[in-house]
Amino acid sequence: MYTNVTRLPIEKRIDWLFNLADRHGAIFRSPEAWVARERYLAEHPTAIAVLKCMDGRINLPVMTNTPPGILMPFRNLGGAFDLGWQHLGEVLAHHVGPWVSTARRVLFLVTYHFSKGDPHRGCAGFNYDTEAAMAHTQVIRRQMEQIFGAGHSTIYPLICGIETDEDTIIIHGTTGEKLDLSLLAPEDKATLEPRLAALLPDMPPQMRADLLPLLLGNLETIARVREQAQRQERHLDIEHREWMICLGRGFDFLHTPNLALIIGPYSPNLDVPIGKAGGIIQANMRSGRIPDDGFLLLASVPYMEIGMDRARAELKSIFLARFAAEVLSREYPALAEKMFVRTAVLDWHSRTLEKVSDDLNESDRSQIAASF
Repeated sequence: MYTNVTRLPIEKRIDWLFNLADRHGAIFRSPEAWVARERYLAEHPTAIAVLKCMDGRINLPVMTNTPPGILMPFRNLGGAFDLGWQHLGEVLAHHVGPWVSTARRVLFLVTYHFSKGDPHRGCAGFNYDTEAAMAHTQVIRRQMEQIFGAGHSTIYPLICGIETDEDTIIIHGTTGEKLDLSLLAPEDKATLEPRLAALLPDMPPQMRADLLPLLLGNLETIARVREQAQRQERHLDIEHREWMICLGRGFDFLHTPNLALIIGPYSPNLDVPIGKAGGIIQANMRSGRIPDDGFLLLASVPYMEIGMDRARAELKSIFLARFAAEVLSREYPALAEKMFVRTAVLDWHSRTLEKVSDDLNESDRSQIAASF
């Protein structure tokens, strides 16, 4: 299904995408899914957030077999973040505050990624320099300790590597040791708990217990990926094959890996990841990995309440789409001629993706464009 979708004409790919969002929302709202999420969160009360790259191959729910709606994603070019960024700080506070006030601990997975088979399948955001990407995760960890404290009893920043050839997770301890799940066999599942306790002695036991299902799920994924590689089906996923740029938040429905470059609205220099994403889309077209008949630019902003909150989300989504379109038109004028732009807002509680239209008159549009 994934390969067929990638090769469809762009209009049909866009239709497929919004149908996927509708199906995901319907499943998310179903009584069975709600009960399953509530049970999972009761059994594993630690809130888990993931700081990760915009790379479409980085899909932690799929890599860990975790139900939708459990992991809170934050994406940017290279997984590079600065907790001094105003909007990022506001979003983190918006989520961390309620979690902690309900007695939940918070585990932040601070990630970098690389390819063991070819450095140039690694992270373009760090110019394929894995050491630089790893060094940046240490900076984020220190910033989190400055904000939330270094005791780690409530907020724990955990550095994780992701090897994209086999979708492997690598857990880094605080003393330089690491747990590379690609080196474990399926029969080693029983040893994971004591390995984690030895690697992360300062992590609260409940938090380790809530991290364990993700690692067990990753062992299953690694085994499945290796079976795919034996059948020569894996080459599609280890190279960039994205055909859309998603800007904003609320893209949980994109559980199929390697379709989208997802950019969070956090960096004050948002043009940089947008420009990098445009370069990746252009390279995908030129190499024949995706059709050259067009690509999608999709902006999405979540809202919590109807009324003013939703109306503000509409304006933010329209702004993000316009801003990204301006950047891409300036940096890749030929590519921009193949750009299909869609804007949407997401009802956070129901996960309903709702299309919105840009209804500004030409005078207002010109004034706003002149301010970019």
